[in-house]
Amino acid sequence: MNEHPESLDVIAEESQETTISIIQLIADGGLGGQLIMGILFLLLVISVYIYIERFLAIKAASHIDADFMSQIKEQISTGNIDGAKELCTNIDVPVANLIQKGVNRIGKPLEDINTAIENAGKLEIYKLEKNVSVLATISGAAPMIGFLGTVIGMIVSIHEIANSGGQIDIKMLSDGLYTAMTTTVGGLIVGIISYITYNHLVVRTDKVVYQMEAKSVEFLDLLNEPV
Repeated sequence: MNEHPESLDVIAEESQETTISIIQLIADGGLGGQLIMGILFLLLVISVYIYIERFLAIKAASHIDADFMSQIKEQISTGNIDGAKELCTNIDVPVANLIQKGVNRIGKPLEDINTAIENAGKLEIYKLEKNVSVLATISGAAPMIGFLGTVIGMIVSIHEIANSGGQIDIKMLSDGLYTAMTTTVGGLIVGIISYITYNHLVVRTDKVVYQMEAKSVEFLDLLNEPV
């Protein structure tokens, strides 16, 4: 009966030692390693913020009523252009903005309407992709920053060896080695997270772009229907 609490204490102590060792790795990495890790942590925070902000924005942009186009068709068929405009204004999503551009130009040649919708589509795509390229940059830059810390750590280690006078002390090399290891791992982690979140946002954006294209074609077909 007494062995069970003792085993729990051992597990707790081992868990605590593991946590402390990870923190100690960063603390013992020297000023150069701590600076690199600070930069990587800042990049990680930026990546997470951009991902959450863009994910919520893209998710909101993809929401539109299933009967939106049927309502537009009904308004245009009855000649109620103002009603169609009001319907688009009340729904602040990219698809509604494109249709509104087209509705505003009803009566002009179909080619002009198509051009206006395409130009509006480019603007909406630009809004959807805002700051997403920063994630791509971080996914490539973070590992390189980590490798920079690795190089700095190796230089520190070599410098300590050169000045050791033939007596190499492991403790003398610890700062450089910690810097080399922790910054590499940190850079790879930040890079992987940024890469995954970037690609996920690209996929989500492509779905919205496809939705915009499909509704735009449907709207142009509606204008091209015989009265």
